Amino acid sequence: MNDPLWGIDLGGTKIEGVILPSIEEATPLLRLRIDTERKKGYEHILQQIKTLVQQMQEQSGLQPTRIGFGTPGVLDPGLQTMKNCNSTALNGQPLKKDLEELLNVPVVLANDANCFALAETHWGVVKEKVPGAAVVFGIILGTGVGGGIVVNGKLWNGRHGIAGEWGHNFLDESGGPCYCGKTGCVETILSGPALERFYESISGTRANLKEITQYYLSQQNDAAKQTIERLAWFFGKAVSVVTNLLDPDIIVVGGGVGNIDVLYTSGIQSLQHHIFNNRLDVPVLKPAMGDSAGVFGAAALVS
Repeated sequence: MNDPLWGIDLGGTKIEGVILPSIEEATPLLRLRIDTERKKGYEHILQQIKTLVQQMQEQSGLQPTRIGFGTPGVLDPGLQTMKNCNSTALNGQPLKKDLEELLNVPVVLANDANCFALAETHWGVVKEKVPGAAVVFGIILGTGVGGGIVVNGKLWNGRHGIAGEWGHNFLDESGGPCYCGKTGCVETILSGPALERFYESISGTRANLKEITQYYLSQQNDAAKQTIERLAWFFGKAVSVVTNLLDPDIIVVGGGVGNIDVLYTSGIQSLQHHIFNNRLDVPVLKPAMGDSAGVFGAAALVS
């Protein structure tokens, strides 16, 4: 019998752990969460992780042989330190080395978008709709824009550890400066905050994404109409680059922006317009795992 799969999702506000029987069986043996308390710094985050693992051991009676970690950034394959983390206390830190020393067990790290893509592949919409898919592209459209690539059930990380990071491809100058130091990145146009900034720039008033979407559906707000139609057009244009390059079997769109239905109508039409093919066969679908994707995907890292 194979060892159970241990996964931990390291979030900005909470750290969640799960133990799964196997890659074929996703009914958790145990699922726990505690607060991250990230404002107390890196060493405190490590201790919170150790506390959670100890609680998981005590409550399950099991001992991990490996643990998969979903992280808010990536481990640089060359430097072996964390980068691109929105939990900034992690940046520059040798998280993998420190966790292995602290927990006395091998660990595997991947960012949240990669874990999302893995979970949807093994237990979510990919398994439901396109079982046996060889190449999966998982998209996160939320406060930021990210992505993950799964090939034959395994993550494709890339030489720099940035495979799937389409959010920082160039899309259009109108997006303006990006926090990464470049201009016109996908994230500057398709992220939730970017949509809210665009709406404010043409309307003169502030609104959150939920309100903008409601205004659009009411068909009585021209600024909302422009904002959502621009989203759909640039979504198709941005995803076409990935589709041309990877030609995946399925694209799964997660995150808050991914809930906007126009992506699956006008957004698909835009994708059809932009790809290098006379038709679009790849399904572009909403996810099925909900908020379980991060921690389940972390467990899949050690399958």
